[in-house]
Amino acid sequence: MIIKDGNVVLNNSVEKKDILIENGKIVKIADNIPVTGEEVLIASGLHIFPGLIDMHVHLREPGYEHKEDIESGCKASVKGGFTQICCMPNTDPITDNKVVVSYIKNRAKEVNLCKVHPIGAITKGEKGEQLAEIGEMKRAGAVAISDDGVSVKSARLMRLAMEYASGFQMKCLYHCEEKELVDGGVVNEGLSSTIAGLKGIPRSAEDIVIAREIALAESLDVPVHICHVSTHSGVRLIRDAKRAGVKVTAETCPHYFAVTDEIIKSFDTNTKVNPPIREEVDKQAILEGLKDGTLDCIVTDHAPHHINDKNVEYNLASFGISGIETSLGFAITYLYKAGVLTLPQIAEKMSTAPARILDLDGGEIKEGGVADLTLVNLDESFVVDPASFVSKGKNSPFKGYKLDGVVKYTIVDGVVKYQA
Repeated sequence: MIIKDGNVVLNNSVEKKDILIENGKIVKIADNIPVTGEEVLIASGLHIFPGLIDMHVHLREPGYEHKEDIESGCKASVKGGFTQICCMPNTDPITDNKVVVSYIKNRAKEVNLCKVHPIGAITKGEKGEQLAEIGEMKRAGAVAISDDGVSVKSARLMRLAMEYASGFQMKCLYHCEEKELVDGGVVNEGLSSTIAGLKGIPRSAEDIVIAREIALAESLDVPVHICHVSTHSGVRLIRDAKRAGVKVTAETCPHYFAVTDEIIKSFDTNTKVNPPIREEVDKQAILEGLKDGTLDCIVTDHAPHHINDKNVEYNLASFGISGIETSLGFAITYLYKAGVLTLPQIAEKMSTAPARILDLDGGEIKEGGVADLTLVNLDESFVVDPASFVSKGKNSPFKGYKLDGVVKYTIVDGVVKYQA
């Protein structure tokens, strides 16, 4: 295949180039590559990003296929421009052994859309009592470990997990939440929670655990990755740790840089997410953290739910937003068009950095590299309509939002897997 006349998003620039693909690899990037019988894809007016990588997704299979399954999740992923996704272990059974890891890998191969990388649990059953079989999961294809959805309460057990994982060149992806401080809270603790009469979750519930993981990483001199950062104080902790040379990386999500907890006053249960959407001071800190490199990645934390999980009172509703089909649109609209990040920086946050952190093949457009590409029309806009999502999860609070950046093609290993 030859992709002609596209605006190629490279590491430090955007250049109009042709791309020649053979056997799933990029073999040439140049001006005016002559066509000698190859399939031709005309990309005039489109921007070509390295295939997007989402390192924080919930596919729900096995166990919760009524919310999402591997096939529907992969279809939603390629529609959103993602060529690789990493799925969290809070399935049923929990992904805490090689059998479940292998099942996910094999099922994803059958679906044959995007690449799916399982993330194994840190502890057996995510109970925080006993380490899972980390080495066996690694050999079966797990790329990291996480008890996402819950924090490991025991600092001693977390220390052992970080030491043990680093021996397998794996990272702990950490969900930072002190349950005793959450204490049944459902939204950010602040003015909006007071007005709405909903129990709040203080920032300290997140920050205390971020500080603990940073301290462990520093004392052991091993890496740790902080999931879905939502607080201004958390950003400050991570920035200071990076300056001190601690091996910490971090991610955030579109709902933390695009909106504030003002939206919870609608009582729309689709605004209920964990950690909660916070205040303007937090949103500005997240934007600054993305800008200065404190926050390495943008992930979706795609958390699809069945309508019955959300169509209840706010306090009883499940946490989570279905976000994989809107993530790039939020990045283009609220970061690139707003002048916060350049296109190469968005590619870094949504592809290059996740590949580097998890040691995945891909993440940049280069000769000899894997032909995972996302072709986007930056000037075309769309209105978010959850009813039209390919994902089974229609739980988005962003119905009616107008976003720029429409994915036109998603190419995995040189094969078009999605065409608008």
